[in-house]
Amino acid sequence: MRNSSRGAVDPFIVMDVMDAARRAEEAGRHIIHMEVGQPGTPAPVRARDAVADAMRDDPLGYTVALGLPALRRRIARLYGDWYNVDLDPARVVVTPGSSGGFILAFSALFDGGDRIALGAPGYPSYRQIMKSLDLVPVEIQTRAEARYQLEPSDLTGVDYEGMMVASPANPTGTMLGKAALSDLIDAAQARGAAFLSDEIYHGIEYEQKAVTALQISDDVCVINSFSKFFSMTGWRVGWLVLPENSVRQVERLAQNMFICAPHVSQVAALAAMEATEELNLNMEIYRENRRLMIDGLPKAGFDRIAPPDGAFYVYADISHITTDSRDFARAILDEAGVAVTPGLDFDPMRGGGTVRFSYARSTKDIVEGLERLQVFMRKHGHID
Repeated sequence: MRNSSRGAVDPFIVMDVMDAARRAEEAGRHIIHMEVGQPGTPAPVRARDAVADAMRDDPLGYTVALGLPALRRRIARLYGDWYNVDLDPARVVVTPGSSGGFILAFSALFDGGDRIALGAPGYPSYRQIMKSLDLVPVEIQTRAEARYQLEPSDLTGVDYEGMMVASPANPTGTMLGKAALSDLIDAAQARGAAFLSDEIYHGIEYEQKAVTALQISDDVCVINSFSKFFSMTGWRVGWLVLPENSVRQVERLAQNMFICAPHVSQVAALAAMEATEELNLNMEIYRENRRLMIDGLPKAGFDRIAPPDGAFYVYADISHITTDSRDFARAILDEAGVAVTPGLDFDPMRGGGTVRFSYARSTKDIVEGLERLQVFMRKHGHID
């Protein structure tokens, strides 16, 4: 059977690394997972208890395409609690994970051939989903001095119908302040381009609170998820916040593409939003893991790093060690039993000289992973 050209996208390398790590574990090895951005903690107890209760009493059939009304109202309230933004729940759309949100947003806001500006390094699935929808990702090489975030000056002479940013960003964990985010929104709106803000790592911040695009403008599309701060990756539930005139467009697409986000996951998500104490304890794990990484990675020879503002990643420049991050990551997995992600996932141009470390797992694993990395780097002459 023939295949479409739209489906000829690059693999998500971190998932290939994850699969190689799984095969190593099946062969009896103990692997430290620093590759995937997945919390080591389960969904909050409140969420799991709510699901158990619902399964006894509720058939958990389809919900309406926009999501459970109670969940949409609760998400809207979160914007008041976190950012002092008064958000109409009618603008909230519950999606099958942030990935479903990307598909809906890209389909609703852009036509085939439209160009979307985004910074590199960045989350690889942006460009692959865009390509599969016949959109054109315009990847712009960002500067280390700007902490790998887009700046308006990067867009001079660039033709685009949309702009996408992430703050905190994957793979760097860097954030945009309100002034910097405002400048990018202004640049996009001045040319009539759609502005999309990926905010799935909001809630996981260290020195200061992340800024939502909704604090600056209502004419933006915000993508978020229960995967990261709420520790619900496999439940596949996220949300969009849209301008009023885009909601019905997205609703029609959601009805046909997905029918609805999983009902059981929506039940869990609603309960998870009340699990403040447990979620704050998770944040203490990330804070300690971040401290260990910032201290331990330079001792292991990864000294070209910048402390992340949010999320749970450290992006390291290893261009003085190798220009083949995929081969380097494979050697670390094979010899040290530590899974890390090659930078090629995030930046096809410069990613051969970078790697991403995730510190989303247990503190015990982070300590052991850093020890193993130090042994590996010493063995290969990269540290004394």
